[in-house]
Amino acid sequence: MLAPSFYPTHSIPDPQRQCWSYLLWAVFLVIVPVFIEAPLVRLAPSLCLFVAVGLLGLSRHYDNSFLWGFALTWLCGAIYWGWFRFDPAWHLPLEALALPWAVWGWTKSWYRVGAHFYIGSLSGTALTDGYFYVNGLIPHWRGLMQNEADPELLRPILQEAIKLVATSWGAFTTISLAAILLAIALQFITRLDPARWSLAGAILGTILVDLSFYFTSVRAISI
Repeated sequence: MLAPSFYPTHSIPDPQRQCWSYLLWAVFLVIVPVFIEAPLVRLAPSLCLFVAVGLLGLSRHYDNSFLWGFALTWLCGAIYWGWFRFDPAWHLPLEALALPWAVWGWTKSWYRVGAHFYIGSLSGTALTDGYFYVNGLIPHWRGLMQNEADPELLRPILQEAIKLVATSWGAFTTISLAAILLAIALQFITRLDPARWSLAGAILGTILVDLSFYFTSVRAISI
């Protein structure tokens, strides 16, 4: 089976409509961990690991490749944000733990959609991490994690981070990051292929997550 079906078997959608469905699901599944897994993993990291195992089991039970790819991103995110979030250097390596599995599944019919989704999500993560490094935001990342329980300590850290982003170099790299992510997404929707549109959706979801972090930070320091 190429990919999970979101439609009754007696009502198969046209290819374009199906691709749009996969893209929107991918955007949604990139955003979900930000609002569900991120707070949960701080309270119960082991539970998040069990959830990942459960999602992997469900993906096989329901023959759902998309859910399999999402389970990989959830698993890797649970490991990093649960135990290693205080050290940004571990972020990308741990988020990429499932990469060999995804690369193997890239050309396998059943795994293809999930592999594209995972790799799209990982690509967005890698570019965003690169943005943090080139803008000197890694110390601020570490400071936010170390002081996450104290809002008063978070405010000056966020203020300094926003100042760096607001520089001409920060603006240039912000526009460049958005342009690169958008270009990748557009490249993958040039053909009506659900797997490719899943990757594009993961990339677009990354853009929305990055924007939400920025506006949340601005709002936090203005209150």
